[in-house]
Amino acid sequence: MGILDSVERGLERAVNGAFARTFRSGVQPVEIASALKRELDIGAVVVDRDRVLAPNRFTVRVAPKDAERLRGLGSTLEQELRGVVLKHAKRQSYQLMGDADVELRPDPSLTPGVLEIDASRVEGDVDWVAVIEVDGARHELARGVTTVGRGSDCGIRITDSAASRKHLEIVWDGKAGIARDLGSTNGSKIDGQRFREAALAPGIVITIGQTALRFQLAPSRSTQPRGGGRAASAPPAAPHTAPARSAAPGEAPGIDQDFWRGL
Repeated sequence: MGILDSVERGLERAVNGAFARTFRSGVQPVEIASALKRELDIGAVVVDRDRVLAPNRFTVRVAPKDAERLRGLGSTLEQELRGVVLKHAKRQSYQLMGDADVELRPDPSLTPGVLEIDASRVEGDVDWVAVIEVDGARHELARGVTTVGRGSDCGIRITDSAASRKHLEIVWDGKAGIARDLGSTNGSKIDGQRFREAALAPGIVITIGQTALRFQLAPSRSTQPRGGGRAASAPPAAPHTAPARSAAPGEAPGIDQDFWRGL
């Protein structure tokens, strides 16, 4: 980054900070998407005539209140933002050294409405872990069998009165998995249809009573230091129909899809 870039960044932070203190507006997804594209353009380096390297790892820092609100918009926000990075890189013919990743992180030093992005070029793949998301909480799946239900001995405990003590089991071998209903009284559903056994695919939502359990592959935040690349499993595939007695719903992530398609 040159001296003029540093000056421009400083002025931008000052203006954004003053604006946020005056209007107290929260950071919006569209602002993050625009900022990510700007970081890609600023950080792009011409290596040779046919190769332009751009940043591929981004930490989006926002005030804790903004971070809490953004997480409430939907569990797939970070995934959608990774898509923004990939789409812009492709449009501009940028090359990435490794997998793209975007992490939202609270920063107590920032005022609500202000965002800052740390961008870097990192060689290697992202570590992906399998998770079940329930009411905003993420439960990482270990290899083997995880039981879901109201019982205190379940690996994922839910308080829904329609759930049995041992309602459902999830079998994960590190690469693929299945969900199996354990003969529950009220059953388990995908897309409104009861099932006994279904294959897991990223984005699939299993409903128990009024409780939704979403299966996702997410970047590992605990084992992957920011700024360091690691060889790991392949990134998550796009949600698809599960080869079972019912189809995956492809539930919307809580953010207007027309907005993301336009980026």
